[in-house]
Amino acid sequence: MNSRVPPSDVPLRRHTLVTLTAHGWAALLAGDASLAGEPLVRTWAERGWPLVVRRALPGDAAVPLGLPLPPSAGKRRIAVTVARDALASACPPPALDATLDVAPSAWRPTLAELHALGERCGAPGRVFGSLAWQALTGLTYLSATSDLDVLFPLPRATCVAVLLEGVAAIDARAPMRVDGELVRDDGAGVNWRELHARLPEVAVKTAADVELCAADDFLGAAR
Repeated sequence: MNSRVPPSDVPLRRHTLVTLTAHGWAALLAGDASLAGEPLVRTWAERGWPLVVRRALPGDAAVPLGLPLPPSAGKRRIAVTVARDALASACPPPALDATLDVAPSAWRPTLAELHALGERCGAPGRVFGSLAWQALTGLTYLSATSDLDVLFPLPRATCVAVLLEGVAAIDARAPMRVDGELVRDDGAGVNWRELHARLPEVAVKTAADVELCAADDFLGAAR
């Protein structure tokens, strides 16, 4: 779905996808018997499917990663940590237009509209959550109640309102709920709905925490 590059060349921010080396997988499974005993996790390792960089938890001393299992496997969110040298490659989440063939047919006009909006605003959108994992693995993650989770880089200041109003208009007529974030260059993100509602304070998700800050301070980083 995306070109993969050495992890040293990509900032390991929330939502970044990483693959592990064979040695990295072996060390991870050897260190956790419950993981090693989960057939789907072993399949994950064998097929080289990615994990995702998550927010760090207290006590995490290495790269914090998540492995979200599909609903058929209990929809568990497995949190692991690995050494940096266990990473084989890193890439951003799938682009909106790269998931059209995987998305339900009823979703495709919405994806196309969001893609076009992001391109117009200089903020190309990406997909995370259920649609992304279905596209990345071929496993079934989507259900009739799934949301569409999207990420947009924080655009230049003159386009922020255009992007937010556009997402809100698309969401209002979409067959699913459109959720997601605007993300600064440092990886910190805010839910688009909070910004669109013009709340004076917003919840900013960073690599290590969720912090309340003034919306103007977050948007001040717009290019």
